[in-house]
Amino acid sequence: MLKQTNAVFRGFVRSLVATTVALGAFSAPSAAQTIIGPEASACAPGARGPAALVRVYGFKDRGGNLRVQLYSDNPDEFLEKGKKLKRIELPMTGSGDMNVCMALPRHGEFSMAVLHDRDTNGKLSISKDGVGFSGNPKLGLSKPDYEDAMFVARDGVTVVDVILNYRQGLLSVKPLVARRD
Repeated sequence: MLKQTNAVFRGFVRSLVATTVALGAFSAPSAAQTIIGPEASACAPGARGPAALVRVYGFKDRGGNLRVQLYSDNPDEFLEKGKKLKRIELPMTGSGDMNVCMALPRHGEFSMAVLHDRDTNGKLSISKDGVGFSGNPKLGLSKPDYEDAMFVARDGVTVVDVILNYRQGLLSVKPLVARRD
């Protein structure tokens, strides 16, 4: 019964995300945004896609690197070592949001994980680094569910807003800024 309920809920979430994308709730990148990364041309005006423009905000500071990782539509591979489809790592910019373009291998469902690697050690340091996911799920001390971090890529550029979360206190992980709607 629980598996059936989860499957129905997962189908509802996928339907809702697909409808939201189809109705244009995700805006295309504006000309005022600086799009960065080795695949920035995939998000340029007229690009056919599929591509994701990952707009990252809520930084604690500007030190270190930003890592954006793409995962497939297989929930069992989400955040598993060696299972990412793609990774882009960049030095932090001096200010503002970081708008990273990533060409996608196909249309369909994906999930993204973003790491603000403040200590530049190449891995998540819970006490120092910031982390965020597509879908901006509420975080605890364990990884979020795939369904909460999933997005659907269609033709062209899909905008994926990611707010970073940092440890606050002993057991709390949350954003430093309010979510944008």
